[in-house]
Amino acid sequence: MTYVTDPIGDLLTRMRNAQRVRHTECRVPWSRIKEQLCMVLKAEGWIENAEVGGEGIQKYVDITFAQDKPALELKRISKPGRRVYQSVKDIRPILNGFGSAIITTSAGLMTDVQAREKKMGGEVLCTIA
Repeated sequence: MTYVTDPIGDLLTRMRNAQRVRHTECRVPWSRIKEQLCMVLKAEGWIENAEVGGEGIQKYVDITFAQDKPALELKRISKPGRRVYQSVKDIRPILNGFGSAIITTSAGLMTDVQAREKKMGGEVLCTIA
């Protein structure tokens, strides 16, 4: 049995790998943060759908990729060995507003645009382009 030391990095890698081999969906083990991250991606239109299935220890998240969009360019920023925090004044647009960053704040996960609107900083989990 293998243990994952970086569940967010594992989620992003599974999504990247599935898109590289042209899969339309992928399945990842469930955790609350993964579910919230997928819901933010869905709300922003980066993925088509994210559904939670299974029960107990067998819970999973099924992610369906948007067919009209190119493959996501996902990059992990804050890692277990080096956490990256930014205040609201340090949060900059990704690719001049065409990409986004996912930030975990005291009010939950949100994009960089939402964090600037609410004037909140936090840990930068990843960037999407």
